[in-house]
Amino acid sequence: MKTYLFACCCILFVNTSISSAQCLTQSNVIDPKSPDLSLAGRINKPFPVSYTYQREADVMWSKRIWRVIDMREKLNLPIYYPTEPNVGLRSLFDVLKCAVLEDSLTAFANPAFDDEFKNPMTKAEIRSVLIHWDSTHQIENVENPGEMIVSPMKTEITAGDVRQYWIKEDWFFDRQRSVMECRIIGICPLVEKKSESGEVVGLKPLFWIYFPEARSYLAKAAVFNRWNDAARMSYDELFVKRMFASYVYKESNVYDRTIAQYKTGLDALLESEDIKEDIFKYEEDLWHR
Repeated sequence: MKTYLFACCCILFVNTSISSAQCLTQSNVIDPKSPDLSLAGRINKPFPVSYTYQREADVMWSKRIWRVIDMREKLNLPIYYPTEPNVGLRSLFDVLKCAVLEDSLTAFANPAFDDEFKNPMTKAEIRSVLIHWDSTHQIENVENPGEMIVSPMKTEITAGDVRQYWIKEDWFFDRQRSVMECRIIGICPLVEKKSESGEVVGLKPLFWIYFPEARSYLAKAAVFNRWNDAARMSYDELFVKRMFASYVYKESNVYDRTIAQYKTGLDALLESEDIKEDIFKYEEDLWHR
């Protein structure tokens, strides 16, 4: 029994150390001290894109929107891949995971019911969400064939398991500059939720991350640029330039309900498109009233 407990502790320690080493290695690759001749890790602007100063008094209209970024969309493939970190490139999930586990980026718990960033998680809580140990897993004892012994099996959530992201954002109209702009507030990865039999029964959100806090990490992580390999852009640029495909699943409303709670099927999709259309028409309608 003592040998078993000692082995479990060693396995946990080794896996934690390996995860830390992988994060540190990739961080050094993304922002190298020496020139990268392959151009794989070069980012034109390794710092967050500056926003125009915004006075609250100049905001004459605003709307809070929640969106879904589906990894099956072709435009979103640079966010999903590579599922395994390689030279100079990491998926968005790997960037966020390393930042919350090995740095000071804060993740917030209870993502399915609370998107107000009220419950910060400790690193131990984050690891318990990302790593699962099956204590009932058994293997054959090599020293005594025919005898089955308990061998805990580790299952870790990786970038390949992420199916969607939720983003929470504010659209507003600045009457001083006469422009419509958007600010992303939060982002939340979702993975497949499986039953005890292994059947997929839905999607499970992992944690919310306050996007303005994450921007400094996203700005240093290169994302694949499909138009120019010599000019890597960062994840921060990708989100600021809105180079992703998404659909609306909720807007601010008095009932605090999602579209799926009052529309289904094609009607839900049309409702999502109507919300997007209303936002983009607001600015145009100002000049035709």
